[in-house]
Amino acid sequence: MAAAGHVRGLLRVSRGWRCGPRRARSAAACPPAGQIRQAFLRFFQEQHGHRLVPSVPVRPRGDPGLLFVNAGMNQFKPIFLGTAHPRSELAQYQRVVNSQKCVRAGGKHNDLDDVGRDVYHHTFFEMLGNWSFGDYFKEEACGMAWELLTQIYEIPKDHLYITYFGGDASLGLSPDEECRDIWLSLGVPPSHVLPFPLRENFWEMGETGPCGPCTEIHYDHVGGGRHAAALVNQDSPDVVEIWNLVFMQYSREADGSLRPLPQHHVDTGMGLERLVTVLQSKRSNYDTDLFTPILDAIHKGCGGPGYQGLVGEADVRSVNMAYRVVADHVRTLSMCIADGVYPGMSGAELVLRRILRRAVRFCSEVLHAPPGFLASLVPAVVEVLGDAYPELRKNTDQIMNVINDNEAAFLSSLLRGRRIIDRTLQQMAPSKLFPAEVAWSLYGNLGFPLDLIGLMIEEKGIQLDWAALDQLAQEDAKRKARTQQAEQLEGSSVRLDVHSLAQLQRDGVPATDDSPKYTYTLGQDGRYAFSPCQATVLMLYKDQSLQKEVGAGQRCGVLLDRTSFYAEQGGQAHDRGYLVRLGQQDVLFPVESVQLSGGYVIHEVTAPETLQAGDRVQLFVDEAQRLACMVNHTATHLLSFALHRVLGDQTEQRGSHVTAEQLRFDFSTQAPVTTQQLQEVEGVIQEVVDQNEIVYMAEVPLALASGIQGLRTMDEVYPDPVRVVSVGVPVESALMPNSQAAMQTSVELCCGTHLLQTGAVQDLTITSERQLVKGISRIIALTGEQAKQAREVGQSLAKEVDSLSARVKQGSSSLSEVQSLSKEVGYLTEVSAVSTAMPQWQRRELQAILKALQRTANTAIRKLEISQVRMQQQDLWQLCSLLKATRLFSTEWILMKVVNQLCDKSPGASVLLLSPQVSGEVLCACQVSKNALPMFSAADWALAVCTHMGGNAGGSGIVAKGTGNTKDLQGALTAALEFARSRL
Repeated sequence: MAAAGHVRGLLRVSRGWRCGPRRARSAAACPPAGQIRQAFLRFFQEQHGHRLVPSVPVRPRGDPGLLFVNAGMNQFKPIFLGTAHPRSELAQYQRVVNSQKCVRAGGKHNDLDDVGRDVYHHTFFEMLGNWSFGDYFKEEACGMAWELLTQIYEIPKDHLYITYFGGDASLGLSPDEECRDIWLSLGVPPSHVLPFPLRENFWEMGETGPCGPCTEIHYDHVGGGRHAAALVNQDSPDVVEIWNLVFMQYSREADGSLRPLPQHHVDTGMGLERLVTVLQSKRSNYDTDLFTPILDAIHKGCGGPGYQGLVGEADVRSVNMAYRVVADHVRTLSMCIADGVYPGMSGAELVLRRILRRAVRFCSEVLHAPPGFLASLVPAVVEVLGDAYPELRKNTDQIMNVINDNEAAFLSSLLRGRRIIDRTLQQMAPSKLFPAEVAWSLYGNLGFPLDLIGLMIEEKGIQLDWAALDQLAQEDAKRKARTQQAEQLEGSSVRLDVHSLAQLQRDGVPATDDSPKYTYTLGQDGRYAFSPCQATVLMLYKDQSLQKEVGAGQRCGVLLDRTSFYAEQGGQAHDRGYLVRLGQQDVLFPVESVQLSGGYVIHEVTAPETLQAGDRVQLFVDEAQRLACMVNHTATHLLSFALHRVLGDQTEQRGSHVTAEQLRFDFSTQAPVTTQQLQEVEGVIQEVVDQNEIVYMAEVPLALASGIQGLRTMDEVYPDPVRVVSVGVPVESALMPNSQAAMQTSVELCCGTHLLQTGAVQDLTITSERQLVKGISRIIALTGEQAKQAREVGQSLAKEVDSLSARVKQGSSSLSEVQSLSKEVGYLTEVSAVSTAMPQWQRRELQAILKALQRTANTAIRKLEISQVRMQQQDLWQLCSLLKATRLFSTEWILMKVVNQLCDKSPGASVLLLSPQVSGEVLCACQVSKNALPMFSAADWALAVCTHMGGNAGGSGIVAKGTGNTKDLQGALTAALEFARSRL
């Protein structure tokens, strides 16, 4: 009791906490947001035995269908689905509490467009939550929630309304009267306990998966004894939901039916921002201390009127909306960038780019803030959230740099976009609708906001073709859906569902012993020998059910008691191979994929004959494919070490994928990787390879392994004990207290299969290095014989470039010869760009040489063309008056140059020249005197003549050029003369 009283005292801070409507308090007496957050965590941790789990990054872990972590339960999905590895820390959770960073922008839960319009929507928010995994259920969950709100936070009970699931006849679900009765037993008046249908009070993870009824707690900001039940779930700003308690007791099946879950779970979520609003006696989240320091920084930085909390028509010029947008978005940007999500061109990165550009527009267009203003607000965000999330303090400079760089890129895109819009308007045929294809291209490629395009063209009396834009958007969505569906089909495999996993556990089926995958040796001859493995078929899995037998031709998952096959995990591709029944060696069961679920390894096969539980089988792994994966996985570790060595300790792995063909490695970096650094990285790796270092591997308790200095880890859930892979240093040495051994070599936690010595890598060549988004780079590399072949390709291309360089530098007085050399430079430039199988450092060096050669060739061509113009000008001058045709000019540039010079010699003249080519094409160039504008336009003149010749033209009012195809030059000249006379 003493301990509980101590905790209560810490939480309530001598009962002067409440700042609600029954007892107004000064601002100083209101509890700060940080204290409110801590009170929640301590209440469940210290009074109800919950384990405090830190927030995961906003980038989802192992959930490609999700753009951002958008709820506290995301990191616990493997528990709900039953797929958590039985040796992982995750599988040990029973009672958990945390405050999770969440982003709702893009995807199913998208609040982006609502942010700023009201005072409670956000793209980034914190979700306070407590969970029970097969432990307590409805009664305890409701009791804890009521105790926290009414006793610890001291929220007046008459301000609270409770909703519960009112049932659904179509699903055969009765009202959740158990939940209703629990609330009534806690003393909540019947008039404050309200039933609601499926849409409001039944929570689902997705189209399929765990789900269940929920009960929500709503707060009436007005109170005062009034009856506000009619305002619950009516989008009233006076009565808002603050806490949702979900009781996961069903699983939504693929056919839409509901099946009871083998274990019941509790998943609750309460938005910190709304809770702080209640406890600080505010009516707007933006009036709490989670936002006021940021709003004050905005006002201080841009001047003008301060934030007043106005919305709708009262918010003149949308100044208050701009405050809210910028304050919300800079929080989201700061948290995402700190977690390694940078603005980019697809997925979550694209959404973040839109958030940044929306914030920049409100800064510049509404608040009239200077460039760089948005990044200057980051320290205010760190002041508010840095104590709870230290990664913000650690990465403050990086966050500001990324925001500034992306803002500059956006402003540059706006300039380019404006030029494209102006050119399009000049070239448009008479119309009131702007071309939808151009608008969509600006939006998709430059990130140019469609509404901004609309504003710019509206000034000229033109409108966006919204119907056509909607059609383009639908087509784009369909293309993306087809791509996603194809990827899902390509990656589809047999995976155990939550009911089958629970049945296996109930039946006492042990997790698969997959330790034989590590049983291989390295012989004196340098060859690897993989130990044979025999196993017993324990169960077969087909059509989402466990079966004892499958017939010939049926696709199924095979569960064995032990296996030497590597299941896809840790970024390494699964093994291939086949099974045979003992005594029946001529019938092969090819293994198409190998997956791991809840500790059970499933081998996907299409059975050529009947297969039964109890059958004994021999396992044959494709040794060549396995060895290639081992080479590339060990090489991946060496690459990670080399990048740290060359680029510095700030370099962090963001992801990797290892196959038999190549390795892919994503990492964060402060600056673009230079050509020299790429060479240095390859050199570090080659040194370790040449030394043929021993690769040590051992299973170690997770807590002990986590203490290794210099250990490189990923944001993953590791099993306990965990496998440690160390190059050149025994694991025991790396584990010694204060050991610096891991600082000088590669030491990682990894479940993959690795070489026993590094020499088998032979060579590593980085064939591609590019930035996915600013600050995140991706490397593709080859090893062994493939790396050697890539180097040979590079050397061969280098010889061609050297030869071409000598000929370009030698020069020529023949225009055709120099043009031929220029084409050769262009061809080799294209070859160097599209050839993936060559060292990236060498590709960059050759491309730099070729770029310089192209400039040299272009300069030579230009000089020879000018010389040709000068020689031909005297011959032509006496023939030129207003219109002439000639075969002397081989390029549009020369023809236009002559037109320019003729106009310079005859001020006030308008000149049009036609030049027929050997191919039959006719070049056209013209210039119109400024005195003839606007009645006489060069663009209109060239278009009329080229249209007469069956071609097209474009340009400005002063100069224009085009092409056509005609044998009737005189007719074209006549058309040109008639057009000119009609306008002059």
